[in-house]
Amino acid sequence: MARNKEAVVLVIDVGPSMHSVLPEIEKVCSLLIQKKLIFSRYDEVGFVLFGTADTKNELTEEVGGYEHVTVLRNIKVVDEDLVDALQNLPRGNIPGDFLDAIVVGMDMLIKKFGQTNKGKKRLCLITNAISPIKDPFEGTKGDQVNTIATQMAAQGMKMDCVIVRMKQDLETNMRVMKENDVLLSVFSNKSSSKVVYVENPTSLLGALRTRNISPVTIYRGDFEISSQLKIKVWVYKKTSEEKFPTLKKYSEKAPTTDKFATHEIKVDYEYKSIEDPNKVVPPEQRIKGFRYGPQVVPISSAEWEAVKFKPEKSVKLLGFTDASNIMRHYYLKDVNIFIAEPGNKKAILALSALARAMKEMNKVAIVRCVWRQGQGNVVVGVLTPSVSDEDNTPDSFYFNILPFAEDVREFQFPSFINLPSSMQPNEKQQEAADKLVQMLDLAPTGKQEILPPDFTTNPVLERYYRYLDLKSKHPDAAVPPLDETLRKITEPDVELLSRNKSIIEEFRRSFELKENPKLKKSTRRIMKERPSGSDGEGEEFDKDADAKAIDSIGYSSKDKVEKIGDINPVKDFEEMMSRRDNPRWISKAIQDMKNKTFDLVENSCEGDTYDKALECLVALRRGCILEQEPKQFNDFLCHLYKFCQEKDLRSFCQYLASHGMNLITKTEAPDSEIPEHEARSFMVKPEPDSQNVESEAKAEDDIMSIFLGGK
Repeated sequence: MARNKEAVVLVIDVGPSMHSVLPEIEKVCSLLIQKKLIFSRYDEVGFVLFGTADTKNELTEEVGGYEHVTVLRNIKVVDEDLVDALQNLPRGNIPGDFLDAIVVGMDMLIKKFGQTNKGKKRLCLITNAISPIKDPFEGTKGDQVNTIATQMAAQGMKMDCVIVRMKQDLETNMRVMKENDVLLSVFSNKSSSKVVYVENPTSLLGALRTRNISPVTIYRGDFEISSQLKIKVWVYKKTSEEKFPTLKKYSEKAPTTDKFATHEIKVDYEYKSIEDPNKVVPPEQRIKGFRYGPQVVPISSAEWEAVKFKPEKSVKLLGFTDASNIMRHYYLKDVNIFIAEPGNKKAILALSALARAMKEMNKVAIVRCVWRQGQGNVVVGVLTPSVSDEDNTPDSFYFNILPFAEDVREFQFPSFINLPSSMQPNEKQQEAADKLVQMLDLAPTGKQEILPPDFTTNPVLERYYRYLDLKSKHPDAAVPPLDETLRKITEPDVELLSRNKSIIEEFRRSFELKENPKLKKSTRRIMKERPSGSDGEGEEFDKDADAKAIDSIGYSSKDKVEKIGDINPVKDFEEMMSRRDNPRWISKAIQDMKNKTFDLVENSCEGDTYDKALECLVALRRGCILEQEPKQFNDFLCHLYKFCQEKDLRSFCQYLASHGMNLITKTEAPDSEIPEHEARSFMVKPEPDSQNVESEAKAEDDIMSIFLGGK
């Protein structure tokens, strides 16, 4: 058997007590074969059913006994026929004996492979284990299980036991159930077996391991504590992201008679000279170029190798810190596990001592890692101790990558405490919200977790594999409706919602929602239509409506805008503000909008650009409130006001006053330093009479001194 290939014998209980869950077991086993056809098409699978009315296995013919155990299929390479055979498993009418079925499965693997391929032979038992086990001819049931487990370990076999027990199963004979649980625990202690208990179809879907992924070390070497102290360690991947399968191109040009055609598409590239488009440039005459502004800088492979960063392979300790200093949301990418070099007693003892000391002192270690010689990227991460309570499991460390300064994304959100009292919840509302959250808790205190991560499969991938199997048989098949098992993962539990309807109704009554007539249209349309549709008289900029709309506005962007243009500056500003790939886009968008507004005012001819400038100011004001940057808008509006006074553009100030444009106050943004009465005093008034010019000018100077820092 090739490396990473395995042989699996599925041992399934089809007795009367299993009839209610057999449809789900058929789906799970079919999915197992479908995934093997995709990822491990050379794996071999056999099927054994127990609890059947008939008996069909070689052990019965050779030595007798082992009744009501049927070999549905001998161990063979996976194929489509096996998927079809699993769609309709026969229903038995005899309580099954899982020990007899395990022995039959072991016999199949021994006869097929003998002593070879240790570690690549696996049994998978699926039963509820509530039926009594027959007494052996000699000894006790415990002796029989010990003998089977010893033989299983000698042959290098593994076994996964999936015990499916629904609520109705828990009401059966508890004595028999406990006895069977004790017998199954012997397999875990004496051999490489794993026992898993599931109580619903959703957990069953994730309990059966469908892919055999062999662990591979990403690092073997020294863990350097200091120049005098080094520990030999191996590093494995503990968890890894299950990515969506890549779809490859398929060619139909191969002859239908060619059974060995791969239908693979190969792509070749030709590089041609700009001076002579018909001339192909050979590889030895090509050189890589990198853009630097408008120019392309050629860099040869020799120069590239000379400047490339080539660190040495190593794992070095940088220091220790309190575990509370490393937040969970700092972790990046996958999780690795550090273990001592197997068989190295000194390394095992040293690593265990370090882990237990760190655990006792509540410390974590910061390390610098280079997994391979010459690796370009150096990672800095945190080691968290994992102290084991089991004798056969050594202590270890979990490793998580930490972000560098350039990787950190700081999203600061204002606290509800800083909001005005009118916008804070009262005791009744807080209590209703607490009840709603507790009702929707997936892991309530004293109860079993509803969707445990270890047994909850990815619904997107599961549905993809099922549809892929359907398309392979029926190319024109439409996407089938969502399976009920996957629906329980992706959609709210209808039974839970109906059972707690009173809590939901109480929450709804506590937070009364009213339609705002001023926001029937989208706020973006209001911003565009209000200035252009106004007659310049009496129409005011509604601050309250915009303040209320902030919570419901979400900037959405399909194209990544990098600057504010002349055609639609408001739209460009909103899309730049919505970008979250780098925090600099917020400050850049605000600064560019300031410049755009200033240019429109400065270059206006008899007020022809006032409408567009007001649109920009409205968008800038809203964006600064949303991003908690009120000072930037207030400073800019004061600067713009002063500029208009100096450059004889008082008509624009009057235009702003007629539309109610004003500073951002404390009630609109907690970070603002402008109280309501000072904002009202800033309102631009109509041009004063000549006899009041001096007093008005003095008043304006006083106001400007307040808002421009002359306090």
